Amino acid sequence: MQPIDTALSATSPHAESAFAPAPVTVGTGPVSMTDVVAVARHDARVLLGDDARAAVAASRTTIEVLASDTAPHYGISTGFGALATTFIGADDRTRLQQSLVRSHAAGSGPEVERETVRALMLLRLSTLLTGRTGIRLSTAEAYAGLINAGITPIVREYGSLGCSGDLAPLAHCALALMGEGTVRDRTGTEMPATEALAAAGLEPVLLAEKEGLALINGTDGMLGQLSLALHDLHTLLGTADVAAAMSIEALLGTDAVFAADLAGLRPQLGQQASATNLRHLLAGSPIVASHKGPECTRVQDAYSLRCAPQVHGAARDTIEHASRIADRELASAIDNPVVTIDGRVESNGNFHGAPVAYVLDFLAIAVADVASMSERRTDRMLDPARNNGLPAFLAHDVGVDSGLMIAQYTAAGIVSELKRLAVPASVDSIPSSAMQEDHVSMGWHAARKLRTGIDGLARVLGIEVMTASRALDLRVPLTPGPATGAVLAEVRREVAGPGPDRFLSPEIESVAASVRTGAVLAAAQTVTGTLS
Repeated sequence: MQPIDTALSATSPHAESAFAPAPVTVGTGPVSMTDVVAVARHDARVLLGDDARAAVAASRTTIEVLASDTAPHYGISTGFGALATTFIGADDRTRLQQSLVRSHAAGSGPEVERETVRALMLLRLSTLLTGRTGIRLSTAEAYAGLINAGITPIVREYGSLGCSGDLAPLAHCALALMGEGTVRDRTGTEMPATEALAAAGLEPVLLAEKEGLALINGTDGMLGQLSLALHDLHTLLGTADVAAAMSIEALLGTDAVFAADLAGLRPQLGQQASATNLRHLLAGSPIVASHKGPECTRVQDAYSLRCAPQVHGAARDTIEHASRIADRELASAIDNPVVTIDGRVESNGNFHGAPVAYVLDFLAIAVADVASMSERRTDRMLDPARNNGLPAFLAHDVGVDSGLMIAQYTAAGIVSELKRLAVPASVDSIPSSAMQEDHVSMGWHAARKLRTGIDGLARVLGIEVMTASRALDLRVPLTPGPATGAVLAEVRREVAGPGPDRFLSPEIESVAASVRTGAVLAAAQTVTGTLS
């Protein structure tokens, strides 16, 4: 399944942006989620801040002093993991760092998407530039050079346990920095890393003490995917409100339950934002006004309509919580050992991915539930026993045509998959490294399944929007409100209105793409202004 904002495969570079994104300056402080999106999806260049250059140089001096000491220091003059007490002589330390990267670049499976790799590389660079890792400035500059040259190391799906961070994915990136392994250049062509570096005018890096660890020991893979997911979910939750408003109109539902005073009785912030959106989206709707009189005997709508703000709002609150965790992680310096501000080099456990893994799993639950409610609204619009006068399956000639029957099957199949993906990855742990790493986060796996879940949610919402659009057309001479009408017009730019059965798959893909790119939400906002 594909991510929001791009329909490109893991092996294709992002299409040229319609704009030249501003460069992202990486200093000792955190990059933002907006920065992650700019570099990962829009190929923004990265620049090294002057503060970062000074901090990196200072911490490298500390490492070089310890490297000359005859006493062992973890990660500088010792082995790693279960070999942490094995002293390594000065002559073997470059080979030690190279061996660490080569052995840890042990991923397997399909290629990971370009944007995911670029996100994790930016975040690793951000940590390197905090001055807490002890890396040389020249190595950090070379890493930035890879990003700016559009060189994407080939990273495999499987390999990370989320502790010590995302070792295998980061090791594949470090391997490319060394001029080894395989990469894709800016055009998406697969080639040996040494050829890509040469073509870009870059030199392979010969790693020095501590640098192998600094390059691979972090939560950057799971955090990069969390940052991209949060960006996408802001669009999808707004679109979920749009889809719900269209379905409410199509089913002759009421907007009375979204009143501000009713929402205020339960001061859940997400719920209030969603209810406000629905009021704006349904404002001025002739369809809603058509059944507000005493002739309408229906007491209340089904939960999938009436409780949309409660479910969508809970998802919004989950996003807000996850965003707080992401912001804290973006401000973190994850490495082991780290160079402290006062010059100590200390082992620590900050690489454990639990904080990030938990919220990735939490978001997968919210994604599944929002999709589940959307599918229920789609199903209701197709059922003549519940859709208040619309033809069965919104078919043109009931009995001859099947209408949108199987589109609902597709949504149901996706929702079933999303429920499976909502099972937490972070509750699992498999010991590794001879029981030295005896508890792991599985945060990478949580990120991978959330990515699939986000794509599924976009498709389910697309099917609801497509279904509601046909249902609204069938309500003539009644017309939808200005906001939902703008969305209907947007859908009709690519997808025809009601009629005899036709090939549906391209229409589903078209509307799902409009959901992913934010076109559906943008159409509504031409009337409502920016929704919450």
